[in-house]
Amino acid sequence: MEHSAEHEPRGEGHSAASEALVHLVSGDRPLNGADRGRLLTSLARALVASAKAAGTTAVVTGRWLADLFVDVAPRLPIRDGQTLRAHHPGRTTEEIAEALISGAANATTAVGAAGGALATVEFAAPPTLLSVPAQLAAEAMAVAAIEVKLVAELHELYGLAAPGPRVPRMLTYLQAWADRRGVNPLEFTPRRGVPAALGEAARRQIRKRLAGRAGRSLLTLGPMFSGAVAGGYVNRQGTRKLAEEVRADLRRLAAERELPGTAAD
Repeated sequence: MEHSAEHEPRGEGHSAASEALVHLVSGDRPLNGADRGRLLTSLARALVASAKAAGTTAVVTGRWLADLFVDVAPRLPIRDGQTLRAHHPGRTTEEIAEALISGAANATTAVGAAGGALATVEFAAPPTLLSVPAQLAAEAMAVAAIEVKLVAELHELYGLAAPGPRVPRMLTYLQAWADRRGVNPLEFTPRRGVPAALGEAARRQIRKRLAGRAGRSLLTLGPMFSGAVAGGYVNRQGTRKLAEEVRADLRRLAAERELPGTAAD
């Protein structure tokens, strides 16, 4: 199914949310707690504006958040296999994979710990936001973005990069994140190609994953210190579990294709 116009989140709120989310996971430089808190707060404020523009039905059903994330995902910065190896000279594929997973787990832990910074956001929002508070949506999107970047880079590292230009490649990785599995590039024949857009089934799965992330982020709304600790722990465990599931698939697929990407290299 083609990506229809009704799925396009528009407006200044959408643009601001996109910018904040991309900066959160850019990887250009390590973020300290204050920087991460400011970006999360900016993202939360932008999501309030974006949700107002999207309307009640889109927000309550979760379509708004999923469509915004689908729109942002192709802009997330990822490194190809050659770049990853250059950034980790002398390391094996498995050692680099572990470094990527640890880095992503640390990042999602930090997002959970920074959740308390969002308590100062003024949620003078319409009732339509009550089902998806901006704080929870911001944290869920930040964690999901870090994980999608990780899933993409693991594919690149194991020699299983999705074919095609950047946008359909990133949509493939987004779907891999939603399905919690590795993607075999051989599944994409010249006739089928890579997805130019995501269909309704894929979007429903993405909504489900984001809703699950938002639910786990409720922990950060507890007492300031204990909530941050609990939220960070849950994020870390969730990211590691996802990564290991995808990594197991990629190891198997790489071995089947006799590609470098096994523990023996």
